[in-house]
Amino acid sequence: MTAGIQTIDTPDGAFTIVADDRGRVLASGWTADAGAAIARIAPRLRPQRVREAETDAAAAVRAYYGGEISAVDDVAVAQQGTEMQLAGWAALRRIEPGEPLSYAEFAAALGQPRAVRAAASICARNALALFVPCHRVLRSDGSLGGFAWGLEVKRSLLAREASA
Repeated sequence: MTAGIQTIDTPDGAFTIVADDRGRVLASGWTADAGAAIARIAPRLRPQRVREAETDAAAAVRAYYGGEISAVDDVAVAQQGTEMQLAGWAALRRIEPGEPLSYAEFAAALGQPRAVRAAASICARNALALFVPCHRVLRSDGSLGGFAWGLEVKRSLLAREASA
């Protein structure tokens, strides 16, 4: 499979999108390093070749940063993982902007209230930043916790969504 890759400028820095030949986002994040984005793709989904290309998802990212927070909600994505990871990534897409959950609440939403570490791991292994909004999960005390693309980006995204 050949995937398209595109890096666009956002207020939070360079944002790279890797999409398959069907337009599904395979990886995304705040980096200009194509290798860093591609490395987050599950091996079974990782493309054999990558070429620079305009992605449909880029328009949704631009709209998101233009104030249409829901523009990224319906972007097609593809991820490979365990049954719990897939359920977690689907659940992340249902978290409303401006209404973040704690890791404990996220674990409970997965039907596994004691699996807080597993819930955090699902967020950490998410290859589809912004389209699968793992930034909407916080520590129980309300602090940010971690984020693969940096806490400043996470803080900015949460502030943008809270004011939308």
